[in-house]
Amino acid sequence: MNRRKFIYNSSLASLSAIGLNSCNLNSRDLKITILHTNDVHSQIEPFPLNHHLYPNKGGFAKRASLFKDLITINPNTLIFDAGDIFQGTPYFNFFQGELELNLMKMMGYNAATIGNHEFDAGLKTLKKNILNNNFQFISSNYDFTNTELEGLIDKYKIYNKEGIRIGVFGLGIELKGLVNPLLYGETKYYDPVDIAKDISSKLKYEKGCDLVICISHLGHQYQNKKISDIELAKLTSNIDLIIGGHTHTLLKKPLILNNLLGEDVIINQVGSSGVFVGKIDFYFSNSNKYSDKSLVEV
Repeated sequence: MNRRKFIYNSSLASLSAIGLNSCNLNSRDLKITILHTNDVHSQIEPFPLNHHLYPNKGGFAKRASLFKDLITINPNTLIFDAGDIFQGTPYFNFFQGELELNLMKMMGYNAATIGNHEFDAGLKTLKKNILNNNFQFISSNYDFTNTELEGLIDKYKIYNKEGIRIGVFGLGIELKGLVNPLLYGETKYYDPVDIAKDISSKLKYEKGCDLVICISHLGHQYQNKKISDIELAKLTSNIDLIIGGHTHTLLKKPLILNNLLGEDVIINQVGSSGVFVGKIDFYFSNSNKYSDKSLVEV
């Protein structure tokens, strides 16, 4: 397969438009659907009817129904979250993350990366919640050696959908100055660009992945030189899709940037609180790979 040839078609989709496809497809094309959220912040229930921006929008139940419908349409679907699952409502204060991970596992999430708020209840509680729910976190630039999470967090995962290999890795933001050191203990942070270069190259060339995805909690863009998804795309060369989080950026249309080799990288982020779900379809044939992207309001 020529994994670097894309045709892009972006749109803003409402719930009623789910399942409609604007690309002309060969019947032998294989579609891989990527669904994603970020910064849900324990928003278990929909926003109240009097909410100034999103009255009665969001909520885990609506999102679960959406996921079920989309997986029925295309069983070759993967679901990811870009971190900060926790903190923001009394549900976190009471359940300390147990409820969120339990529901996400039931909803069909394949994995999430670790955001800064995943540390809010401490590593011991996070470990308990991961084990109780068999939930998959992926984090490539945090080293959890000598912490409660040692051996529990994968550096990357490879998913196989009808012979298409999808390599996924995760990047977290620097914790120093952002999270209380008592909450993350001996967790070490490594440069995300260096890690991304190494792992994306490994996934593409050593592991033979047809699609390489980074789940990032670095943030979309900053005015200073702080590393962000924008900079990550420009400084690396083997990533096809960056699923972003942390800055609560709502992109109604994914960005397409050039990497170090002048090849396209898709960057997306869908606000916060689970009001929107990102949906990106990759189509594979014997001759090319292309994608169709939309934003779904829950």
